[in-house]
Amino acid sequence: MSNLPKVAVVILNWNGLKHLSQFLPSVLASEWDNLDIVVGDNASSDGSVSFLQHTFPTVSIIQNDQNYGFTGGYNRVLEQVEADYLILLNSDIEVTPNWIKPVIDMMEADELIAAAAPKIKSYHQQTHFEHAGAAGGFIDSYGYPFCRGRIFYEVEEDKGQYDTSGEVFWASGAAMFIKKKCWDLAGGFDERFFAHMEEIDLCWRLKNLDYKIMYCAESEVFHVGGGTLDKENPFKTYLNFRNNLLLLKKNLSFGRAFYTISLRIWLDFLAVIRFMNEGKRKDAWAVSRAHQNFFRTLFNRPAFKVTKAHHTTLKCMYKRNIVWDFFIKKKKAFSDLSSEDFFR
Repeated sequence: MSNLPKVAVVILNWNGLKHLSQFLPSVLASEWDNLDIVVGDNASSDGSVSFLQHTFPTVSIIQNDQNYGFTGGYNRVLEQVEADYLILLNSDIEVTPNWIKPVIDMMEADELIAAAAPKIKSYHQQTHFEHAGAAGGFIDSYGYPFCRGRIFYEVEEDKGQYDTSGEVFWASGAAMFIKKKCWDLAGGFDERFFAHMEEIDLCWRLKNLDYKIMYCAESEVFHVGGGTLDKENPFKTYLNFRNNLLLLKKNLSFGRAFYTISLRIWLDFLAVIRFMNEGKRKDAWAVSRAHQNFFRTLFNRPAFKVTKAHHTTLKCMYKRNIVWDFFIKKKKAFSDLSSEDFFR
């Protein structure tokens, strides 16, 4: 019997046969003795389950009765997974053989580390970081998320500038390591998010419970990205703007949330004008729908119950406005930002 912690890599699948056939072999080659590989299927119709049963019989399959999205799908699947550590992994990621050990070693060394992410690089341009996570996630005081190695659309080349592991604000849901007890304590994902920013919400709730979120530079994976919703999809625009407001409402104190959301409404209005000027009327309407949905449900009784947070944590939050610093002050790389401008 192995003394290593039990690790379960859990891949949520929805019609991802192409990605499973291409990338699952690299996951099966992972160097960790006490390891389960699980595919949770969100009612795929492309033959994914049959393919897995015949091609990868050692992979456990948990089937949902319908597509519950990223949040609901994972919540239902992970209820049925027993392990010390869960690794939520996108189906379009190629892993390296020793990608698990450095992260688990880091998390085992500190009881307060709840979640962590590896270095996430682009599968199609492997010298560069990938948009969804890069070298660890952060957020500014207005709720705009960004990463070490990626601010908005500007993705950096990996030249070793972020080869030091450390604490971050959020770990990407594309490749998230999380202690099962912390997942259970936090109550999993809030299904109101459906997809996009749900991992930021989860990490923020864990931080509010005095846990740490980490980036591990010694672990590296390669992400295709954009496999579910295209970057130009208006539904993605809707989710990003709606979920961002929900994120702020949930995790900030009432006074700070009121102030921040009031400012964000005006900033979002500028985004509507930009979309209109670019001829992206569907995206402009998506922002409007996001606001309508948020305010329509603002005073609803919370559908999501979670262990009461100890306080509101701002540690690792960027004190300034990343939109202003990026577009006006031309700070295009994370290394251009001053460490003094982050809460400690």
